[in-house]
Amino acid sequence: MDLNAWVAARGGIVHRSDILDRGMSAPALRRAIVDGAVRRVRRYWVAVPDAPPQLVAAAEATARLACVSAARHHGWWMPPEVDDRLHLHVRPHAEGAREAGVVRHWTVPIGALHSRLLVESVEDTLQHLADCQPRETALVLWEDAARSENLPADVLRRVAWRSPRARELASVLTGLMDSGLETVFVDRLRRWDVTVWVQVGLAGHDVDAVIDGWLVVQLDGFRYHSSSAERTRDLAHDRELVARGYTVLRFSYSEVVYGWDRVEHAIARALAQRRRA
Repeated sequence: MDLNAWVAARGGIVHRSDILDRGMSAPALRRAIVDGAVRRVRRYWVAVPDAPPQLVAAAEATARLACVSAARHHGWWMPPEVDDRLHLHVRPHAEGAREAGVVRHWTVPIGALHSRLLVESVEDTLQHLADCQPRETALVLWEDAARSENLPADVLRRVAWRSPRARELASVLTGLMDSGLETVFVDRLRRWDVTVWVQVGLAGHDVDAVIDGWLVVQLDGFRYHSSSAERTRDLAHDRELVARGYTVLRFSYSEVVYGWDRVEHAIARALAQRRRA
């Protein structure tokens, strides 16, 4: 058994019992540790030398990755303004120092979870995001989790959430958003007297949002760096939409996130002109 490769294929760190269950003897495991093929983390965990540092930190703290740290581990889209502190989920009354740069969530897990896992459940991650992060940031991550983990919104609404914020996020979750920027945009329009559709196919291509059936909004995301050919295609599509009677507005990530008042003004002017007509 190539222990280093086996552990690496399972995330870089595994519980000692999993190795013994695989058939390796305790003396053979001790020799592998002495030889440097793997290293011991506290008493019960075994890691390859280049194991993910946050998983190692969770094992060292007898905890699990939580909140934004768990979201990053799952690969959910992370707003750039979220800090990179380590978030850990520990049981209430568990012992442990409060280190600088580490956020501990002292909560009872929402659901049962295998004791050998170093990352909390998706439901616990969503609960911690709701209670720890600004509402808009949490909603962005909830929407991306629903899409990435293939979790229907109605399923998440049946979870026994433990805070008003989590229940409110579950109530507005759509599971349809294609990006964090779309989530922010649609959520900020919720209190307007308008109807918003997202990812609508028009003139051969999807558009990001359509307001009241005629105002098309295209959102150029944080990593928007289209090629000349893509930009030319986008402009041609915008012209085709205008020719078909739509009004088209295009906004950047910075405008939506940091200059919302200008976005609101542009949308309000467009709506006023059509409604007056």
